[in-house]
Amino acid sequence: MPDYRAFLLEKIMYQLSFSLQEFLSEYWQKKPVIIKGGFENFQDPVTPEELAGLTLENDVDSRFVSNLNNEWKAEHGPFSEELFDTLGETNWSIIVQAANHWHEGAAELFKPFKQMPNWLFDDIMISYSVPDGGVGPHIDQYDVFIIQGQGKRHWRVGDIGEYQEEHRHSALKQITGFDPIIDQILEPGDILYIPPGFPHDGYALEPSMSYSAGFRSPKEQELVSNFADFIIENEKSDVHYHNPELKAQTHGTEITTQSFEDLKTMMLNAMSDEQNLKQFMGEYLSNSRHHLNILPDSEKWTTEELLGYLQSGQALIKVAGLRAFYHETEACEDNMTLYVDGESYVFPLAVKNDVIALCETSEFTLLDIENLLQDPHSVSNLLQFVNIGYWFVESEDEE
Repeated sequence: MPDYRAFLLEKIMYQLSFSLQEFLSEYWQKKPVIIKGGFENFQDPVTPEELAGLTLENDVDSRFVSNLNNEWKAEHGPFSEELFDTLGETNWSIIVQAANHWHEGAAELFKPFKQMPNWLFDDIMISYSVPDGGVGPHIDQYDVFIIQGQGKRHWRVGDIGEYQEEHRHSALKQITGFDPIIDQILEPGDILYIPPGFPHDGYALEPSMSYSAGFRSPKEQELVSNFADFIIENEKSDVHYHNPELKAQTHGTEITTQSFEDLKTMMLNAMSDEQNLKQFMGEYLSNSRHHLNILPDSEKWTTEELLGYLQSGQALIKVAGLRAFYHETEACEDNMTLYVDGESYVFPLAVKNDVIALCETSEFTLLDIENLLQDPHSVSNLLQFVNIGYWFVESEDEE
């Protein structure tokens, strides 16, 4: 597929026109709000043609949704170019999930939200709609910031409550309708924030681009289920029930209170092991839910080649959408663990600032990780990252 990792030579800088902390205090997971001019002088990072190009690719999660004469259709990509030759001028949309994984311009839209816990961030979804195009009234279990790009879109948002599903199409989880508490038109640079559970419906008034920064809170059920898988896969807590003080019972079919308490304690012990929980959380939260555009070099790098490349002053660039996190550490600890795409990598605590640079920057040079390069084990980790394709070298076009 085309390499969308290279963006404009002069990247667009996006900056919120409001205090993120004040927003979190007043609105986050409390109530929806429209912030007029949330981005001043907003420029679209992606063109409709580029978005259409992404829908042609196998690895990109894309959708086409139309509504003609109240007949809803929804299809998943990849699509052919012929699709776009047959479309009318109204009532359809194309949507690309995780566009930030495939287009560096889309990835720039997350940067203004980087003070949020990054492990909550899911993706940047982009939609292009012609007049009256949309996906109908629905409810998401996401916190979402919908940023209006070119064009105008009419949005209605209802209050949280019980709503009846309407099965107009198996791929669309729509509801019957709602009374709006927000009923406004978004123009370029406006932001609509919607917490989980609030019904909403938006349709384009003219050819329109929308960018949705989605934040997904894990469900308790998901955490418990995935932690159980982690315990089994890593052969943790492989302990049998043990009771050398077993006594004869009057009723052998009775599960005694003591037996219940013993078994419950076994389960709670497995759930409360601090090291197991930390490893699980780091690996689980860093695991991407969306495909990454990883293109490893055909030949493996050696340590000498990697160090030589960095010593020449060139940068290593993080693959878009890669999730790299670490736990808050205590001063008494000797090591820290970096979690990258669902795997654990141990580093000495002495190189913590360099590890943070790996997590928080989209690219780095030798000057950013000088301490890390003094430790052979850390260099070995970095070499592994490059050979997997998590970080890649600058191309001639990017230099």
